[in-house]
Amino acid sequence: MRFCYNVLFTTLFLLSSPYYFFRLWRRGNWVEGFGQRFGRYSVKLKQAITNRQVIWIHAVSVGEVNLCTQLIRALEPRLPNIKIVVSTTTTTGMGELQRHLPSHISKVYYPIDRRPWVSRALASLNPEAVILVEAEIWPNFLWRAKKRGTPVFLVNARLSDRSWRGYRQLGFLFRPLFASLEGVGAQTDADAAKLRELGCRPEAIRVVGSLKYDAARLEERRLLNVPALLKQVGVEDGAPVIVAGSTHQGEESLLAEMLPRLKSRFPGLVLVLVPRHFERGREVGRELESRGVKFVYRSEIVAHTQLKAGDVDCLLVNTTGELKLFYEHATVIFVGKSLSAQGGQNPIEPGALAKPMVFGPNMQNFSDIVSQFLKEKGAVQVQNPAELEEAIASLLGDEKRREELGTNALKVVRRNLGAIDRTVEMIIAGLDHEELYIAPQK
Repeated sequence: MRFCYNVLFTTLFLLSSPYYFFRLWRRGNWVEGFGQRFGRYSVKLKQAITNRQVIWIHAVSVGEVNLCTQLIRALEPRLPNIKIVVSTTTTTGMGELQRHLPSHISKVYYPIDRRPWVSRALASLNPEAVILVEAEIWPNFLWRAKKRGTPVFLVNARLSDRSWRGYRQLGFLFRPLFASLEGVGAQTDADAAKLRELGCRPEAIRVVGSLKYDAARLEERRLLNVPALLKQVGVEDGAPVIVAGSTHQGEESLLAEMLPRLKSRFPGLVLVLVPRHFERGREVGRELESRGVKFVYRSEIVAHTQLKAGDVDCLLVNTTGELKLFYEHATVIFVGKSLSAQGGQNPIEPGALAKPMVFGPNMQNFSDIVSQFLKEKGAVQVQNPAELEEAIASLLGDEKRREELGTNALKVVRRNLGAIDRTVEMIIAGLDHEELYIAPQK
């Protein structure tokens, strides 16, 4: 089975490599750390981990990086002598790691799942344990970790119906991999049941809740003065602001079409548009331009920029790591990837800020979280663009309802805090106490 997987993986990687490398190039900053994707790490990194006990935490991309930051803050006091190495897959994820984690945390790229590259990476870092944050299950990585006797933890585990069906259909490959996990922190009872069916040992699973509730709290140092930035582009004090976060293809054009109609009802209204993938900025800009929307790119706003009221209808954010800061100053929030795309994006961040939010019907990746917000009247869900426009208009015109939605959403978030601490306790319980110094919980 392993031989067949490696032959198939190598073949598919070779066939898809032009597209893979094109995506790296498109996202930019791909040269630095490129060799790490093949398990080659710098002398400087090797020196930093020499004679140190290492815990390797993997966060696939931007969303997982935010969780990883909170997890590290909770882990470090309990494991004071441990050297933490964090990996990510994307260049945007690496940018977030560099931005939010201190210099003593080493940041690397996760190796491509080819046997020699994975073996080289694990041999170089020699971790005492590996923690996967919502990560994909890569066979060669887990096979090699098991052979080395390295415990692997899966945290904030959530399985969509699609992923669950896929893993189940390939059970001959994935059941032993799931069974090898030392600890699994599931978000819900339903997730725990799916994980048991896929092969996870019942004693390894703990239902801890979603780490996203804890990670949504705005505790980091503000690197951007959003009110000053909005003032630079001509947004007057008190003007209504719609923030559309993590939008996908098709949603930007829908918002651009409804914006003139909303502005006619709410003078001074400004749309802050934050595409999920910043490299789509130029593409989205062309969409706005074709619909006559006056916009400015966030990256083009410099110290001497000063536009007048009415010069701009839309601020197009083509930078990374700033969405929560814009959410903080929104009048109404639209959560993207929920109308013209499938899966949805994180609704917890608006909720943690007590902001009124609207999302479309396609929130499958956050179904349990969404049901809580809707049950407690902390969000509005719409089924189509017409309903979205009317919902936004209704909220813009009703301050009391905006406050009620925000208050109810914040209650949901506060009720679900604590998953980070429960996850840390699961990890500590699964580590070899004779090998690691673990500080007692205060």
